[in-house]
Amino acid sequence: MRCLVCGKAIDLEGAESKTGETAHGAKEIDPSKGTRQFHDGDWYYFDTLNCRSKFTISPQRYLTPKA
Repeated sequence: MRCLVCGKAIDLEGAESKTGETAHGAKEIDPSKGTRQFHDGDWYYFDTLNCRSKFTISPQRYLTPKA
């Protein structure tokens, strides 16, 4: 899989692997291995927090219209 913003390869296993747990039981991940965001019913994956931030600010710039 590739980052929606920059096109770099993403290690899905690393992006989804649990590295710890918050005090309330939520899964913690290592963002240096990739990150993801839920948007409009789908998960989108990014290689860095910077790319995820760019997507968050302007998702329509990176998405193709759904048919």
